[in-house]
Amino acid sequence: MLLDVTGRRVVVVGAGRVATRRVRGLVDAHADIVVIAPEVDDAVRLAGVTVHERPFAARDLDGAWLAVACTDDPGVNAAVSDAAAARRVFCVRADNAGEGSARTPAVARHGDVTIAVNGGDDPARTRALRDAISAALAAGDLPLRAHRRPAAGSVALVGGGPGDPELITVLGQRLVSDADVVVVDRLAPRQLLDALPDSVEVIDCGKSAHRHNLTQSEINDVLVDRALAGKRVVRLKGGDPFVFGRGGEEWLACLAAGVPVTVVPGISSALAAPALAGIPLTHRGLAADFTVVSGHLDPGRPADQGVDWPGLAVNAGTLVILMAMDRLHLIADALIEHGRPASTPAAVVHRAASEHQQVVRARLDGIAAAAREAGLSAPAVVVVGAVVDVLA
Repeated sequence: MLLDVTGRRVVVVGAGRVATRRVRGLVDAHADIVVIAPEVDDAVRLAGVTVHERPFAARDLDGAWLAVACTDDPGVNAAVSDAAAARRVFCVRADNAGEGSARTPAVARHGDVTIAVNGGDDPARTRALRDAISAALAAGDLPLRAHRRPAAGSVALVGGGPGDPELITVLGQRLVSDADVVVVDRLAPRQLLDALPDSVEVIDCGKSAHRHNLTQSEINDVLVDRALAGKRVVRLKGGDPFVFGRGGEEWLACLAAGVPVTVVPGISSALAAPALAGIPLTHRGLAADFTVVSGHLDPGRPADQGVDWPGLAVNAGTLVILMAMDRLHLIADALIEHGRPASTPAAVVHRAASEHQQVVRARLDGIAAAAREAGLSAPAVVVVGAVVDVLA
């Protein structure tokens, strides 16, 4: 039973640690709270409730909707329970739940869902059950899907991380579990789709270097169209939506159409791949910064039309290059030409966070050949800098 105590008189007898917890919960529930105790903690006073510093009297429960007995004296708590029973007022006894007429459950809240747990009046078991249920709800492992259609549709741009479904954020997984439509990329954690009901529409973008199921403009149109139809739409991407993910374009398309849009950050492969390969992007005495760049443009372009390879070559920090496999030999040559020593350690991390992850290390002047010999292709992350070998 969940009680609505908004504006209703609730009498708390006692003012110690347990009473303070109960008072905080009742304040959140907007109850009209009266605390009665010979001595009152400052924490209770600061809660902004009515306080009577004196012993409890049975008449204190006149007009009350609920009594909470929280003293360290079982005799006083029993007197509160008896006075409540005489007035047909429910009473919670903090010291002996079985002697009260009501229970205070362990509570967890997820959005508009409230979970209340009673573990047979065993507080430790109750809390453990509450925490386990809360964790399962947060991870999307329990059916939190709302069956009432929301008043309006929405779009969530969700970063799925580097590929392993366990590396998506808790919020991201929950949004996927609650979606009506999922628009998914090739490198997103697709295993999450297996648990979705058949009623969920899954739209495969399948974007890769040489293949596009949908153009970016078509993706934008799909997001807007489904949201305007009242659907909860999740745009599930690999990595982070705003790191080479064109999430900004999708955000702007939603705003232009008046569609509510949110973004859920994900772990970019620029950070995850080096870490999973045992390569720290910064390390004291070796690298104090790192730069993430795209390698999909020809390094022969002028700096004002692409990446400033001459500037990056002379920077002593770590260089992380995404989408570089087709031009890795050109990029390595450009870095060496502009000042990076040919002996600089380099690595290619292929399919990070998957069972097929491979890592190839070589000097900068040999990394392209080493990757080619190992048969590595996209998706892969290239790391250049002294940190490549520091933990190897």
